[in-house]
Amino acid sequence: MELYLTDDDAANRLLSANPFALITGMLLDQQVTMESAFAGPAKLAERIGEYSPAAVAEMDPDAFLEAFRQKPAVHRFPSSMAGRVQTLAQTICQEYDGETANIWLQADPDGAEVLRRLKALPGFGEQKARIFLALLGKQYGLRAAGWREATGEYGEADAKISVADVVDPQTLEQVRQMKKQRKAAAKKAS
Repeated sequence: MELYLTDDDAANRLLSANPFALITGMLLDQQVTMESAFAGPAKLAERIGEYSPAAVAEMDPDAFLEAFRQKPAVHRFPSSMAGRVQTLAQTICQEYDGETANIWLQADPDGAEVLRRLKALPGFGEQKARIFLALLGKQYGLRAAGWREATGEYGEADAKISVADVVDPQTLEQVRQMKKQRKAAAKKAS
């Protein structure tokens, strides 16, 4: 399985192989382009070495922030996002034995339970949790019963509305266009 969430092949390989990198990319996916958010974990891995929940959780917060700030910055809001990523890593260590995939695999949860677990993570609200669950189901091999139902519209097989639907440059553009249309419609309605 090879994800296509950024135009950086090395970043895509890391996202495909490292569940913590993937969930970090999703956490970073706000107020920056999707490609920039999902390229962030590769930048961090290059700067700090091992990229795992334990490595990030145990890092000195100032050193981790410096890794975020190093040019090119991982995110346009390095202070707040570095703290969120480190808190996410600590939560995974404390609640999931340091194994990110346990969020969606431990005790063979159904889709509703995976969604509940995701929403309980720092930085994951309802929408972000649903989108990430759809990404897991559509592209990461998750087979939890009821995952599509738990994601709402994001789980629809023919949807082109979120990162869960991006598999190549064409689908990236389709998702971008749909987001623009929705934003324009919402603006017009208000």
